[in-house]
Amino acid sequence: MASTNFEPAVHDSQPKAIPSPEAHQGFGARAAFIKKKLTTRRGWLGDYDYAWLCLPTLPFVRRSTRPPPFYALDAELPLTLAIFTGFQHALAMLAGLITPPIIFASALNLDSATSAYMVSASLIGCGILSLVQMSRIPLFGGYYLGTGLISVVGTSFSTLSTANGIFDAMYRDGTCSSTTAPDGTITRDPCPDAYGKVLGTSLICAFLEIGLAFLPPRVLKRIFPPIVTGTVILLIGTSLVGNSGALDWGGGANGCQNFPTSGIFQLCPTTLAPRPLPWGSPEFIGLGFLSFISIILTELFGSPFMKNISIIVGLAVGCIVAGAAGYIDGSSIKSAPAITFLWVHTFKISVYPPAILPMLAVYVSLAMEATGDITASAEVSRLPVDGIEFDSRVQGGILSDGIGGFLSALFTVTPLSIFAQNNGVIAITRCANRSAGRWCCAFLILFGIIGKISGFFLAIPNPVLGGVTTFLFASVAVSGLRVLSYAQFTRRDRFVLAAALSFGLADVLVPEIFTHLFDRVENPSSGLQGLFNSITIILSTPFLAAGIVASVLNVVLPRDMEDAVDGDDMSQELVSVYLEQRRTLSSEEKAEV
Repeated sequence: MASTNFEPAVHDSQPKAIPSPEAHQGFGARAAFIKKKLTTRRGWLGDYDYAWLCLPTLPFVRRSTRPPPFYALDAELPLTLAIFTGFQHALAMLAGLITPPIIFASALNLDSATSAYMVSASLIGCGILSLVQMSRIPLFGGYYLGTGLISVVGTSFSTLSTANGIFDAMYRDGTCSSTTAPDGTITRDPCPDAYGKVLGTSLICAFLEIGLAFLPPRVLKRIFPPIVTGTVILLIGTSLVGNSGALDWGGGANGCQNFPTSGIFQLCPTTLAPRPLPWGSPEFIGLGFLSFISIILTELFGSPFMKNISIIVGLAVGCIVAGAAGYIDGSSIKSAPAITFLWVHTFKISVYPPAILPMLAVYVSLAMEATGDITASAEVSRLPVDGIEFDSRVQGGILSDGIGGFLSALFTVTPLSIFAQNNGVIAITRCANRSAGRWCCAFLILFGIIGKISGFFLAIPNPVLGGVTTFLFASVAVSGLRVLSYAQFTRRDRFVLAAALSFGLADVLVPEIFTHLFDRVENPSSGLQGLFNSITIILSTPFLAAGIVASVLNVVLPRDMEDAVDGDDMSQELVSVYLEQRRTLSSEEKAEV
């Protein structure tokens, strides 16, 4: 998700990384190495302190402060640790992978069988394309495909936010149909073709990111500095909290939040649910809060392993209580196939012209996110974050992202880009080895193939999912704030940020402010109407509108000497105002002060 999360490098007094094995030439040498790996204790367990990773943090109980050794990119890794940390990587990113397809399916009112397939396809596609991203395949002219790091991919939350705006436009212009009840309540009809149009549009727009991969990384950083990328990521998280997370926490985002007086959405999630209730009922809020507080308690008392999967712990605790209280509808689990794979369900792929410009902007943002995520991955992997080798990793990562966007559409999955969540796993487990990443991919593909797992994810009650995703989306916003902290906050930077947030926050707080911009244009041609729809989608998507404003101002505003020298002029202005006020005080007032 790809959210950008710069994790600090880990430095301590521990032994250096375990060296890589010698190059094994010939079949006999390789067979001997594999035999040693499978038949010796060192091959299976190594010297890793598994107790340190698994024991919880309990009050008044002292734990060893000496962490285990660091395993570098190509170090010899014990099999147990590779499998264990790979499983941990898979669990750490699981919530972020299942959330977008569940939200897409809910927005389009798709049936449970199609929804379960979308979750499975997302998991399988992420596993396959993550393997490509980790490979670092040499190409022509010194270019590469992939980062060669533990760089896993998933559906970016920027894609999620933009796709929701595209779906809204399709229902407004009649591409997808709606049903109006006698009381005026509008209910969206199922529209799988809308998902196919998003896939087709993303497929052709992926070539933009492929082209960006061949630009020098320093050029991208100059065009998209932290003041731009941080603003984009901040508004992605902020808008998703309001448009999805908080609505689900209250009971659902399928229309029941509007309190219709007729139809199945009078209650949440529907009147057909096992225990339907009005939106915002205390039972729903309590279930979401239970999941939320479970995340906090895991962070306080959990082991390093549990802390890395705190989102999954929150989902598990919420589902256990919701199941005991009768809130879980198991029909999606029963209807899900035991085994599934890509293309079991297909969508009619086509292009939705008004979505072209927004999707091009999405791919630009994916390139920005990839640059930051690769930097963070290299840092926690104890690799250089500058120089020719690092630049080639950035180039290979962006190229893999662009090709992945093309292939993911063929996999019936929305664009996949580099995830940042796994950097925390690398930092805590002290394992940056790609063997762990490959096991992570294997687990993701396995989760996707077992169809009942996707059926279970769909059965998670909305309040439980909402309590968790609200925290998840807020974490994305915090990542944006962290990126913004790298800006110098000169007067120029503050001006750019204020101008960008003017559009972004307006969209977040008044979502329909730009939706009626062209209502008074009479009888526009189909082409002109498509342009109007495209502009409306961009202006109605907070991070797109703010990102464009920030990018343009960053290019056109001059960098004067004041910006280069004085980065704290606001503080000086406040001090000056304070001193001026003190001069005007009477002597009696001064004495009181």
